Order: sequence, then C-alpha cells, then structure tokens
Amino acid sequence: MPANRNALIRYKIIDNCLRNRYRQWTLEALIDCVSEALYEYEGMEKGISRRTIQADLQMMRSDKLGYNAPILVIDRKYYTYADPAYSITQTPLTNQDLSRMNEAVEMLKQFKGFSHFQELNEVIQKLEAHVHAATVRQTSVIDFEKNDGLKGLSYLDQIYQAIIQKKVLFLTYQSFKARQSSQFHFHAWWLKEFKNRWFVVGIQANKSEIMHLALDRILSLKLAEEPEFLANDAFSPDSYYQHVIGVTVSPRMRPQCVRILVSLQHAPYVETKPLHPSQQLIERREDGIVIEICVQLNLELEKEILGFGEGMTVLAPASLRARIQARLATAARFYEQP
Repeated sequence: MPANRNALIRYKIIDNCLRNRYRQWTLEALIDCVSEALYEYEGMEKGISRRTIQADLQMMRSDKLGYNAPILVIDRKYYTYADPAYSITQTPLTNQDLSRMNEAVEMLKQFKGFSHFQELNEVIQKLEAHVHAATVRQTSVIDFEKNDGLKGLSYLDQIYQAIIQKKVLFLTYQSFKARQSSQFHFHAWWLKEFKNRWFVVGIQANKSEIMHLALDRILSLKLAEEPEFLANDAFSPDSYYQHVIGVTVSPRMRPQCVRILVSLQHAPYVETKPLHPSQQLIERREDGIVIEICVQLNLELEKEILGFGEGMTVLAPASLRARIQARLATAARFYEQP
C-alpha cells in the first residue's frame, strides 16, 4: 500500500478518535486503535510504532496539509481537540485546490454532450456544486442523496482497485441471515449501488453462481496472492440487470409482464420516473393509468409496489397479485391490534 495512502488512513482514524469526547485518548490508545483499523482495512499485522503516531499528530497540527488541527494534551497524557466541532474532513480547500478542481470540472464538462459519458453528468454536477460553494463561501445549491453512516463505505476504493487490477479478495463476511461469519476468496467483477446501498458483485472461488455481497456486511477485506483471478467474460451490468428491479437476479427465472393500475394521484410520478426501463403505458382510465413492465418477480419489485401503498394495484400476473394482497392484509392486521 502506498505510504501516502497509509498515512491518510491513520489521519482519519486519529481524527475519529479525537472527535470522540466520551473516551480519554492516551498515545497507547491511539496506537491500538490505528493498528486495529489498518489490520481490518489493509491486513497489516505488524502494527504502528509510537514514533509514527507522534509524527502523525505533529503533521495534523501543522499547516503542511492544511489541517492546522487544534490538538491538545491534557495532564500530559490525554489527547483531544480544543474545538469539539473540529474535524480534518471539514478542512477548507485552498485557492490552489479550488483552481485545480475548477480546471478539472471545466475539462469534464466538455464531455457532457457525448453519449458515452452520460454517466459523468451527476459527477460533474457534484463537483461544480462543491467548487462553486467553496469559491463563494456559501452552501451547496445541489443536495444529492447520501448515507454517510452506511457501514462498509471504507472498502469501496479497495474493491474498486481490486476489480481494475484483477486481484482476488479474501473476505470475512456475515450476512444478516448467518449466525456466524465465514471467510472465502472472492473474484469481484463490478460494484453495484441500489437505493444508496453498495454491493460487490462476482463469484466465490470454486463456485459459478454470481453473488451480491453487501459492503455493510463485510467484516474484513484484503488482497490475496492466490488463487488466480477468474475474469468476467460473459456478463455486463447492463445486460445482467436488464430484467430486474434491484439486485436480485435469478438465472432460472424468466421475466414476466407485470400490469399495474396506478392511481390518478401517483400516475404523474410513475410516468415521469418509470419503475423500469421496459415500462409502457397501456391504458388511461378514469381512476388512473395501467402500465406494464417486463421483469423478474423478485423481492425488490414487491417492495417497490408496496412502497406506493394504496396507489398501486397489481392486475397481473395472478401470483404476484396474490402475494401483494397477502402482504397488505398482514400489514393491515398489525394496525388492527391495540
């Protein structure tokens, strides 16, 4: 792992510790916390020296990285921030930083008209908003959906690098259904985000079924030298998720035509934001519109329909209609109880 990345991880962990006012942080406690984090994130077993953490604290205090962290030592023993609201993650950008970011935004904007770069539009808007806000010292005018408290986000970069470098991952993983964690080698093919939750998609060593592993259920992760990476030559995300809503794809389930009556109140929202790319308008009625989508009948589809409550009624197929009806009846019984 590059030394500068190692240092950034240490700074972040120290910052998290010093922001925690419910514990007194000795140098030894900081060393233990940083060592545990580096073992969890990077598989480093040798730990961190006392001299390294002392140098990190000094670097954070200085203006070399623009932190100027107000680190105090209480009773010559306990480290904390003089300002309880301080964090290195809130360090303002320098004029040089802003200039470089603005140049990058202007360069990216040149590609916005090309079909191959449509996925860059949201990234460019985010950068434009943050650079403009920092330049004129005002709050951002674009607020994107995010979940900063989601577990596992720290693994995103490691997994991304493993995918592009075609490296095998060794994971400790525990699903919500599992009583105990398990360890295995995983060949990651792509990353998938659905409703602000991240998944790494690929296959487990010695198995052929494609798996979706939620990042928030990963307990530890590191690169493995063996076995040899199994490349993905058969699937692309676009084709793999073509007939589903969400991430649950069954290789043994054919997509079906699902007809739904959408109430007049909800019709404008569903027409302007389709449930699925296959959505077609079948009929306009006095009580709403009838739409049709061609998808697998997975759990995410049911959750999407249930999310509209009384605003959606499944007309076909009969099996899906019966499941939605049963789930709504069960939910209604809970409200009947005192």
